[in-house]
Amino acid sequence: MKAWTWAVMLAGLCGAVSLRAQDPAVEDRLTRIEGQIRDLLAAQAEIQKRMAGLVRELSELREEVRSGTGEWATRAEVRRLGEAIQEVDRKRREDYEKIAQELQQLAKLLASGGGGRSSRPSAEERTERRRSDSDTTAELGYEYVVKPGDTLYAIIQAYREEGINVTLSDVLKANPGLNPNRLQVGQKIFIPQPK
Repeated sequence: MKAWTWAVMLAGLCGAVSLRAQDPAVEDRLTRIEGQIRDLLAAQAEIQKRMAGLVRELSELREEVRSGTGEWATRAEVRRLGEAIQEVDRKRREDYEKIAQELQQLAKLLASGGGGRSSRPSAEERTERRRSDSDTTAELGYEYVVKPGDTLYAIIQAYREEGINVTLSDVLKANPGLNPNRLQVGQKIFIPQPK
């Protein structure tokens, strides 16, 4: 409905309010209805304002499309972009092949025993020692020096394979402040002898 139609209805309701002022309940209902109509009129005005803005935006967009002043990609630009993407993909495949070759070489090197070192401590690395604090009794165990590529889990597993059934909890208790996710090369870890 048009805004003037709502205004006429509102005026009619106001007149009805004065005629029926004798009944307070009717007067209260009419007052609430009048407030709701005013809210609806305000909402309608806001919607009309938003619609006018959208119509203006649509007209501007149509004009841009007609005049060609918008920032549209040409076929040549799209083709150049496609060629650039293909070049990036070609380089990605080359890098993938290089990485695969290097991994194969590393696997061969590790299989032949010439490369990296396992986390299994050798007899020289597992030097048995007694650990004693001034306030506690001596504790039997092993001192292990972290090597490149070691993880605490692999070190513990290597000791288990040697018959020393130590747990992660035992190692963490014996090494307060040790972060199993941040071992440093050369760091000494005390591996307690299981009781």
